[in-house]
Amino acid sequence: MDQTSSKPRAVQRRRRRAKHRLQGAVLAIRVGQPTRPWRDLYHFLLTLPWSGFFAVLIGFYVFANAVFASLYLLDKAAIAGAETHTWLEAFFFSVETMATVGYGVQHPGSLYGHIVTTTEIVFGVMVMPLVTGLVIAKFSLPRASILFSRNAVIAPFEGTPTLMIRAANLRQNQIIETRARMTLLRTQRSPEGIELRRLIDLPLLRESNPAFALGWTLMHPLSPHSPLAGMQTTELEAEGAMIMVVLTGIDGTTGATVYARHVYTPADIRFDHVFADVLSRAEDGTPRIDYRRFHDTIPIALSFPRNGA
Repeated sequence: MDQTSSKPRAVQRRRRRAKHRLQGAVLAIRVGQPTRPWRDLYHFLLTLPWSGFFAVLIGFYVFANAVFASLYLLDKAAIAGAETHTWLEAFFFSVETMATVGYGVQHPGSLYGHIVTTTEIVFGVMVMPLVTGLVIAKFSLPRASILFSRNAVIAPFEGTPTLMIRAANLRQNQIIETRARMTLLRTQRSPEGIELRRLIDLPLLRESNPAFALGWTLMHPLSPHSPLAGMQTTELEAEGAMIMVVLTGIDGTTGATVYARHVYTPADIRFDHVFADVLSRAEDGTPRIDYRRFHDTIPIALSFPRNGA
């Protein structure tokens, strides 16, 4: 495998977009997919970022109160105690009604007002617990806090060129029975001319960790049996190759199953480099990890790998 790449910037941009999709953003551009917005609304809201999540909830809340405010204005006697009978006054009365606050100054003043108020209260009683449940469900989603190295490195280990990727648990706990999986994604053409996206497992020297607490260097030996043996960077880029790493385990604090993944492109691989040593011990013997050097790599000519598998 060589270290050079002559691909134009447009191709590199496509590779970065594909990597971004695999990292957990948009997986694909879908055309003609049947839409079921109401059936997937729960999943849609849970997958939104917090900013978008609260924007949707606030927008829905304002819209619902705006609708009820407009209904109140259809009858000027609907709100007793109203001074101006403006839309803004009706809007705030709707907010108070939906929250079942009731300050006592304004209240329903006609049969129509009572009907709209009753409808809004029932609506609020049904919807507000759902919104509260959504917030709790989103807040309590199990997530791993795992840091992956920005680059993968290839260097000799026990006499064999080895692909190495570094990971670390950022929380002050352990991930129990952690499993690691490394997969090569590449596009190949069959003898019949069919283009296929193949997923090939890359065996690791160690695929499990009983208690993942600090750092872990994942190693795949580039033996003659490895799918990457003899491959050059230009070949991997031509095939749109990527290396996906997935870690799964049980959070030692919550007991929930957590996972994390990261994707590396051929441009992310550094040859004849090793990771800078980040592990040491304090004076009392406590392990110490320096995250300031977590992503640093050093040419083999200047250092020798001290990180174990």
